[in-house]
Amino acid sequence: MSGIIGKKVGMTSLFNEEGKNIPCTVIEAGPCVVTQIRTEEKDGYSAVQLGYGEAKEKNTTAPLKGHFAKAGTTPKRKLVEFKTFPDQKSLGDTVDVTIFEVGEFVDVVGTSKGKGFQGVMKRHGFGGVGGATHGQHNRLRAPGSLGASSWPSRVFKGMRMAGRMGGDRVKIQNLQVLKIYADQNLIVVSGSIPGAKGSYVIVDK
Repeated sequence: MSGIIGKKVGMTSLFNEEGKNIPCTVIEAGPCVVTQIRTEEKDGYSAVQLGYGEAKEKNTTAPLKGHFAKAGTTPKRKLVEFKTFPDQKSLGDTVDVTIFEVGEFVDVVGTSKGKGFQGVMKRHGFGGVGGATHGQHNRLRAPGSLGASSWPSRVFKGMRMAGRMGGDRVKIQNLQVLKIYADQNLIVVSGSIPGAKGSYVIVDK
């Protein structure tokens, strides 16, 4: 599938033709530069590598400097491969929001906000131990029992417990493209997408 790399700008809302208020997200998508062409003969698969976002020359390794120089572009911060494009791409070509059309549906991939170490109520939606009576004192948000005693004498793998939450790769599917501002490289999609403002996202067709 083809797509583009972008950044999450933020959320807003739009009114449709029926007067319904639709929550939506603004994405700064591209322009992206084709930095490499993968082929079946050389790499064993076909793909197009796109680069997005300007990176400092001093923070770019020598191998990557040569990689970008071969494509005739400046160092990029984010590189992503896409399997197919409707038309043939060459090194140095530019991909922008014009590959999308208003009304079509896209998938958006991003990294969810990190929540740090969280308990079972926030992480898994536990209901708590129960009422505040019967000697509960200060353990209303506790996870409760973790298993039996003499058998199996251990905690089963996969037990829902407290731990690190967020910071995961998340894909939201079937978001409709509501508006495209080609002159500003902006695309507006319905609904919410993962990640904080300014975080990188991948928009797949």
